[in-house]
Amino acid sequence: MITPITHASFTLERKLNAPPSRVFHAFSDFSSKKKWFGGPPEWVQGESSLDFREGGRETDVGGPEGGFVSTMYATYHDIVQDERIVYSYEMLLDGQRMSVSLSSVELEPDGNGTKLTLTEQGVYFTSEDDVEGRKEGTEGLLDALKIYVESD
Repeated sequence: MITPITHASFTLERKLNAPPSRVFHAFSDFSSKKKWFGGPPEWVQGESSLDFREGGRETDVGGPEGGFVSTMYATYHDIVQDERIVYSYEMLLDGQRMSVSLSSVELEPDGNGTKLTLTEQGVYFTSEDDVEGRKEGTEGLLDALKIYVESD
């Protein structure tokens, strides 16, 4: 029996009231990224690392206390300072691979701010992980990014 997979993509945009350099720093600096990138406040943080360079890897593990464990492993493929980040990542739930995605984050000056465009192309291996859920989760992360870069 062949196990079905689903291919899907989406693009999200955000206008951020912060310069591209601040937005880029929010992705590239570990302590800054931890302030906006993650699960809900009630989640317990597990292993977390960021080696932000071409060929570098990122790991983020977490989940509700006593519940499932969500794991993200990313590899950075192309980085242009203050302009773009291209990476691939896989998501696992309790150790089972749920999806593999290729993502790009493009940053363009927009007046005193930044136009952020995130495009993701994904392959989903289970019905528990699909493009609508991923899009919703990514929307939440971009909302948290917006709050973070526009504060201070």
